[in-house]
Amino acid sequence: MKHLSLIFAATLALTACEQQPSGEPVVRSEIGDAVPRPIQDPVETLASEENEDAVCRSVTFESVPLTHCTADPETHRINTGLAPSSGPNFGTIEGWAAGRDESRIAFVMNGGMYDDALKPVGYFVRDEDRLGELDRGDGSGNFYLKPNGVFFGTGGRWQILASDTFLRTIGTRPQFGTQSGPMLVIDGKLHPEIQDNGPSKAIRNGVGVDAEGKAHFVISDAPLSFGQLARYFRDEVKTPNALFLDGNISSLWHPASGRMDKRRVGPVIVVERRDGQ
Repeated sequence: MKHLSLIFAATLALTACEQQPSGEPVVRSEIGDAVPRPIQDPVETLASEENEDAVCRSVTFESVPLTHCTADPETHRINTGLAPSSGPNFGTIEGWAAGRDESRIAFVMNGGMYDDALKPVGYFVRDEDRLGELDRGDGSGNFYLKPNGVFFGTGGRWQILASDTFLRTIGTRPQFGTQSGPMLVIDGKLHPEIQDNGPSKAIRNGVGVDAEGKAHFVISDAPLSFGQLARYFRDEVKTPNALFLDGNISSLWHPASGRMDKRRVGPVIVVERRDGQ
């Protein structure tokens, strides 16, 4: 309910629905004086012998446990999806997963912010079908903490661009795309509005694409600040650009480990194994 109450305080006029609480599309949390922390080396735990799928691993960064999942264009494909808006598991990855062949799934993560009907906020493309327009408007909340950005791709080429850059430079519709905000890392630098360690701590997740074209999805397993998440992408994963996906509702399904988070979601990002993998 805390997450839902934050939405009511936002200026994006969305009608509340008790059975379909929305995500965090308009909450700006980084307010207050920065309290910098020293950067610590991450401690990595690789997959056990019983779990040969090392696509997701546990790390610790600045004393915060994270789960870091990597999609490789050589072995994976990416698409987007929408959690069901009705049914017993509506608005969850579990609901989206019902009836699907999990042997093909590497992992699934929440993929952006949404309104009270669980529809994506901003640009959203699924299977080359554009379900949401690029939102370049102003407002309050994380989504509107400019610059925001778009994670998108066609085939094995995946990118993250600030929304204005995306509009200027991308002339063809990608196979998948999702807009969110704020950008965490922009051309190797932290978003100028993100504090080193602001007072807002939450379960959060984001995505970055490295110089080799691999997409890195990171979800915190304990509350952390925007600054900590952004530094992890910049300093440890070394992604030139990284995009915040959401907070408090952040969820992961990793079939190989049996992890299935059940927080409320709308858009999802689906990472599948290519044929023969």
